[in-house]
Amino acid sequence: MQQNSHLSVLVIDPNPGMRGSIQNMLGQAGISKVEYAVNAGTAVKQLMRRSYDIILCEYDLGGSAEGQDGQQLLEDLRHHRLIGLLTIFIMLTSEAVYSKVLGAAELQPTDYILKPFTVDTLVQRVNRALERRAAFLPTFQLIGQGNLREAIRSCVKAEAAHPRFATDFARLRAEMHVNLKEYAEAEKVYRAIFDTRPLGWAHLGLARTMFSLGRIDEARASLEELIKANPQLMGAYDLLARCHEAQGAPAKAKEVLEQAVAISPHVVRRLRKLGEVALDAGDAGIAEKSFKQVVGKARYSEFRTPEDHVNLVRALAKKGDSEQATNVLRDLERAFRGNPALDVCKAYANALMHEAAGNGIAAASDLKVAAHGVRAATGLSANLKMSLSRSCLAQKLDGEASDVMMAVLNDVNSEVSTEQAMDVFAKAGRNDLARAIGEQLDTQAQILLGVADEKRNMGDMRGAVQTLLEALHMAPQSMKVTLAVAGGILRQMNELGWEHPMGELCHAQLEKIREQAPDHPRLQPLLNEYNATRRKYGIAS
Repeated sequence: MQQNSHLSVLVIDPNPGMRGSIQNMLGQAGISKVEYAVNAGTAVKQLMRRSYDIILCEYDLGGSAEGQDGQQLLEDLRHHRLIGLLTIFIMLTSEAVYSKVLGAAELQPTDYILKPFTVDTLVQRVNRALERRAAFLPTFQLIGQGNLREAIRSCVKAEAAHPRFATDFARLRAEMHVNLKEYAEAEKVYRAIFDTRPLGWAHLGLARTMFSLGRIDEARASLEELIKANPQLMGAYDLLARCHEAQGAPAKAKEVLEQAVAISPHVVRRLRKLGEVALDAGDAGIAEKSFKQVVGKARYSEFRTPEDHVNLVRALAKKGDSEQATNVLRDLERAFRGNPALDVCKAYANALMHEAAGNGIAAASDLKVAAHGVRAATGLSANLKMSLSRSCLAQKLDGEASDVMMAVLNDVNSEVSTEQAMDVFAKAGRNDLARAIGEQLDTQAQILLGVADEKRNMGDMRGAVQTLLEALHMAPQSMKVTLAVAGGILRQMNELGWEHPMGELCHAQLEKIREQAPDHPRLQPLLNEYNATRRKYGIAS
């Protein structure tokens, strides 16, 4: 068992007797580098400091009275990327409730072991996971470097070298094509898998590519067929709900998510999405029920957000339940004292309550407080900011609505497109404000191009490119900005070395120019420079 002596393990279990038993089993397997966490909170703190080869996590970490369960912890770790592709996560559970086991499996732990188990069972599962990790290691390392194209080629080779994992490598290859927004290529891979073996995840992958390619009707029909054949494939419900949302049918999206929650009721992000969709559909009762569960389940999470309380207040205000809404507001203040987003969330929640009570003046006053606090606050989601902007529009607070939306668009990490932001104003009948914001964004983008030039002249190549990316976020359709980004990235890589994510970003800008202006005089010189840079650093084509 000497080959396992280098492995590090984190055991997450509140029971000292079980921790001792697992340590003895791991010792028999030759694993001595073992650390412990007694609950989800301490596990997160340890994983923020260092990584582990293997995580053995008890499902029942003490119940709602003491914190998160293992499934909720895994959801946080995946979402906040505290565990990577190389980490082996094995869930240990004696839980007999099927929905909870289903929820854990849905979040894709490497494996799960039912208790009680023997040392032979544990060693067998760990060795099986290590064998798989070894096969995937070269590809995972390329992904970690951001070199997705070489990782795709690695998958193709590995499919032949490791036939046992060939389907898994093909799946990973398709997912990387999706990450590169090469949806047609991903569709081909999923289709080839599905035509050979009608696997549920391949069917779901096909539907995702259809959705991404704008074939919403086709995706919806495919998902409805998939759910009939495989009603436990939870991702199909999530995507089907998105299809209904994209087609302006929030009530249908709500029904689909209700079905999913009935099957797997413990995934916080699905419950949150159900609450949001229910609000859009005008079903305050379902929204209240969903957000109450979200607030309860997230209470012990290291990543909880005050926005869930705001949404619960919104649902209660719509129902006219001011007493409960007031209690939630008090809990918000107690639970998030010191949180930098608290003041904005508290003011916005107060505004929602005043609005429901018909007190427009008080609502407008609190909305102004919330809007003015947005720029200074940290941790606020784009969803909350856009909702705040809508509320300001409803109260005729045009300046505040525009300021909040500009805060969204100035945030390069918001993932909100200019078109989505403008749609908020269009739906409110305020195309004049949308045009004004568009003009303001164009002006800011032009200013940033000048700032990028100054940084480049001072020798700050990385700073120049970062500023160019901010300009691209503000004016993604500007050909002048697109050309500047492509050129800036090439200058950076020629001076400082090739970086695969930057190379992909540059390639995407060149493809955009090719599509929008194939005869542009700067396109061919930029393409020549891009190819020369690849040759300079020996990048495979």
